[in-house]
Amino acid sequence: MRLGVLTSGGDAPGMNAAIRAVVRQADALNHEVYGIYRGYQGLLEGDWAPMVSRSCANILQRGGTILHTDRCPEFFRPECRAEAAERLRKAGIEALVIIGGDGSFRGAEALHREHGIRCAGIPGTIDNDLPGTDRTLGFDTALNTAVEAIDRIRDTASSHGRLFLVEVMGRSSGMLAVHTAIACGAEAVLYPESPDDTYEALVSQLHANWIRGKRSSIVVVAEGDGVGSAMAVGDRLKRDYGMDLRVVVLGHVQRGGSPSAMDRIWGSRWGAEAVRRLGAGERAFYLGEVAGALVAQPMAKVLEPRPVPPRELGALVGVLAR
Repeated sequence: MRLGVLTSGGDAPGMNAAIRAVVRQADALNHEVYGIYRGYQGLLEGDWAPMVSRSCANILQRGGTILHTDRCPEFFRPECRAEAAERLRKAGIEALVIIGGDGSFRGAEALHREHGIRCAGIPGTIDNDLPGTDRTLGFDTALNTAVEAIDRIRDTASSHGRLFLVEVMGRSSGMLAVHTAIACGAEAVLYPESPDDTYEALVSQLHANWIRGKRSSIVVVAEGDGVGSAMAVGDRLKRDYGMDLRVVVLGHVQRGGSPSAMDRIWGSRWGAEAVRRLGAGERAFYLGEVAGALVAQPMAKVLEPRPVPPRELGALVGVLAR
């Protein structure tokens, strides 16, 4: 079998572990692998090259992706998918391993449904917002990066008796924000799926903290929060209540860095499993983890609604901040 592997959408720590496992498991089973550069953009342009085991040496510990990545809105046009399918057939590439998130998997689902290209998905997104899996590559690393940064900010907040609003990634998902808030002991969290009265609840929480004598607070804000970015929330608090506060935007530092042990392990397991299943004739699926077990979901499951943080997790942040 000749297969292609690509990374698509935002980069996530652990992608290189998955690439390495795909190539080396394929080599062990006497399959050929072509690395496709820049995701679906490279697929449309035929930008690929053969990969062998030694081409994956010393990449397990590296963040980012050696295949590079890009966002390719053109791939959502049917005529572009038809062009990509024809390129794959001419090159003799029978199947694809796609490492990415929601948009990447939706592209793979359409490619298989319309043109019969066999596709295996490996969940790679720091947002951890794919249905059918408790874990995605990069989430554990990004979470630990955010928590480490906020632990440092906490020292300054305590020293000055000051409110800090810390913005983490999560344009349309609050998974990273909520888990970060619990892990770093934040006083409050704002995220896209928050209840409509979140701003008022935040003000009440900060006021109650002040009455109890708590002079410093950390509030975690997801970048896509419905109330606004951390900067917008800060401006509103200053305008409404004259609060002395600081805003820190962690930004893309959460995407980079050496992947955690768990992201390396799951990237390796999923990469190898994807090749084994494609070699056995499976056609359209993506891998995940549920309750600690490796699972496979039909690719069409990605069309279901994205998971949201359990409401009790958001409430737990306030309870533990007392």
